[in-house]
This record gives sequence, C-alpha cells and structure tokens, in this order.
Amino acid sequence: SLMCYHDNSLVSASLEALIQHLVPTVDYYPDRSYVFTFLLSSRLFLHPYELMTRVCHLCVEQQRSGDALLDKIRFREVAPKLVQLLTEWTETFPYDFRDDRMMRCLKDMTLHVARGDEYSWRAMQQMTQRLIKRLSALGQYEEAVATLNAAAQERPASLKTKQASAQRADILSACDDPFILAQQLTHIELDRLSFIGPEEFIQSFAMKDPLENHKGFFRKRKTSNLEAYVSWFNRLSYLVATEICMPAKKKHRARIIEFFIDVAQECFNIGNFNSLMAIITGMNMSPVARLKKTWNKVNTDKFEILEHQMDPSSNFSNYRTALRGATQRSETAHSSQEKIVIPFFSLLIKDIYFLNEGCANRLSNGHINFEKLWELAKQVSEFLVWRQVICPFDRDRRILQYLVTTSVYTEDELHLASYESEGPENNMEKDSRRSLRSSLLHRENRS
Repeated sequence: SLMCYHDNSLVSASLEALIQHLVPTVDYYPDRSYVFTFLLSSRLFLHPYELMTRVCHLCVEQQRSGDALLDKIRFREVAPKLVQLLTEWTETFPYDFRDDRMMRCLKDMTLHVARGDEYSWRAMQQMTQRLIKRLSALGQYEEAVATLNAAAQERPASLKTKQASAQRADILSACDDPFILAQQLTHIELDRLSFIGPEEFIQSFAMKDPLENHKGFFRKRKTSNLEAYVSWFNRLSYLVATEICMPAKKKHRARIIEFFIDVAQECFNIGNFNSLMAIITGMNMSPVARLKKTWNKVNTDKFEILEHQMDPSSNFSNYRTALRGATQRSETAHSSQEKIVIPFFSLLIKDIYFLNEGCANRLSNGHINFEKLWELAKQVSEFLVWRQVICPFDRDRRILQYLVTTSVYTEDELHLASYESEGPENNMEKDSRRSLRSSLLHRENRS
C-alpha cells in the first residue's frame, strides 16, 4: 500500500497506509501535524471508534515476536509512545470519547499498558481524568445553553404592544458604555468558541454514517456546539434590530443606532469580527433600514466605514485583509487583549465547506487525496489558536445576562414595530402591515 510524496509532503495514500502511518513503534512516532490532520479528517472515511480499535490493535500486534518475555520488553518500549498518541487524541478531539465504545477501548488499553509499564499506566490514568473533566464541562455548557435558550424563548406579553414594551428595560439601561458592551460581547463569543470541537467543522459535511442508528456516538448531533454558536450570531442581530425598533420616540431610536455603531467600532478594534458582523446585519435588516426619519438624525460616517470593512464584494476581501492584520497582531502579541481574533464565523464555515466541495476525497486510483486533508487541517488549526485565548476583560454578570436572555422580537414583530415607529410609506407596506397584524392577532388568540 503506497504512500505518494511530493517535495517531502504526503499527497496521497491508501486508507490502510494512512492508518498504519499513525501507529507508533519502538523507533517511530508520527509527526504531530500528521496526527492532527488524519485524526481530524479520518472521520470522512471511517468511524473514530474503528480507527481507534485498529490503531491500538496494530500497535500491540507489531510487538509480538512469539517470545513472551521479549514481547513484554518491546511493548514496554512502545507504551509511552502509544500513551502520547492517545493523549494527543483525547486533548484535541475529546468529544470523540462521548462514545461509550471509545471509552471502553481506552480502558482496555490502560489495562494493557498497566502490565508493561508503571509510568505509562499513571500517564493513562491522568489523561483519562483530564478527559472526563473536559467532557463534564461540556455537558454543563450544553445544559446552560439549553436553559438560556429556553429563557430567551419565553415571550412576555409586554412585547406585544408598543406601550407595554416601554416597560421592558432597554440596552442603554443595561449598559450605556460601548466599550464595556463590546467587551461583554467578546466574553460571550470566546466562551462559545471554546466549546466548539475542531471535528465539528468536518462532521458538518461528513458522509452520513451507516452506523448513524448506533446509539452513543450519534445520540447527540455532533455539530451541536457549532450550531449553538451560529444561533448566537442570529440572536445578536435580532437583539440589535429589536432595540432599535422598540422605542416610540425617533430621538431615542437614533441614539440607540449611534450607540450600536460605537459598539461595532469597539468590536472591530478588539478583533471581535463576529459580533461586529452580527451588529451590522441587525442594522441592515429591512425593519431597521426602512426607518428613514430615524436614520436622518444619525451621523453615519463611522457606520459606512465599518460596512465597507465587512463588504461582501469580491468574497469579503476587505474583511479578509483585516482578519490577516488581526492574526499577525495576535501572533506577536504580548497581552491577551492583543491576542483576540474572533472570526466572522459563518464565513469560516463556508470556506471550509467550499474547500470540501471543491475537490474530491479520493483520487481515481482509490487513494485518499491527502493534499485536501492538509488544507482542511490548516483552516481548522488556525481556528484552534483563536479558540484558546482567555478573555482578559472583567465580566459584568448583569450585562451578560441581559445579552443572552432578554426577549427579542420575531421577524414579524420587528416589521410591525417598525411600522408603529414610522408608518407605511406606500401601498405595499400598508398591505404588509395589515396582513402582519391579522396573523399576529390570530396567533395570540390561539395561544
């Protein structure tokens, strides 16, 4: 089973050869970048559990000579390397071990290692403890997100009428300092980023697994943290639009628009491109964009500069330049604050998706196209560096609570609130308002 190289870099190989290449021996340990690249994308071809079983089996079998004593000595020499490989696996892709079979395999290997080498056995114990800690933190995070989402779904009656909504606190009463708000948004972004597993990018387009019905591995959709992060972006956009459309007075609406422009500017300065894009998206929603009398009161110079930065034309080239600048700043940073890079996330997913769609997984000879796997790994490992930044700003619980739980309008409610703020301009808008009113009344009577 051949492995093809070009300029010293692996370009293609059979699946068998790639699996073999992952297996440590007494005098060989796979290159770290190879370990990451293959563990990341092997799930396009086989289940992590199958890979784990085969690697462990090969590692043990290769040491068999027929002489029991010799076997023991040889396994003792290879054990630390096997432990190192499993450590890299559990630390970079801990979520693979939510599968009971993966955990059983880990236990079996621990027993096997225990026979040969006390030191490696202890290392296995510590590794397993760290893994269990990480998985329980993940479980708590998922529960917390589910609770927050449920709280945010509760629709208070007060949102239904303009007069009553005046009683709802607004963003300025929660925080009127754009710098502090941008810092709190950055906390939320980094918290949620830190729980996305690198494999979720690949799993979002991995082939539907024939084992799909096997419980354990697929009980939880394996891209749930990635999806939770995308829905946070949508929530922030709707929150911005809600805050702008809600106030009855034009002057107040204009003040909120200006406030969010300042928040967006601070996000840009921090390197938080995801919140920046969510705010711009909220301001460009049609219920907000149509408020011409409100916008006339706003100085939009700053907003136009920010929009230009995030302009989608020529595949977001302005944003990509800014992201490169932020990444370079991050690489030479001395403080955590300068390290922050939070990418515009939907675009990162789209890039990885198109990279996957754009070239085949296998070559005509059945070999796996490893050049493509290197490319995928390059995109995802950049994300891993961004994900591990610790947020240096103080947390403000009250503001964070407001941002993640305060109720926001649905799309229909936004349009209605917008018409309440500035009446319909033409017959099309009048018709739209009429049908929105009757469908919302309909819904309220049903509930």
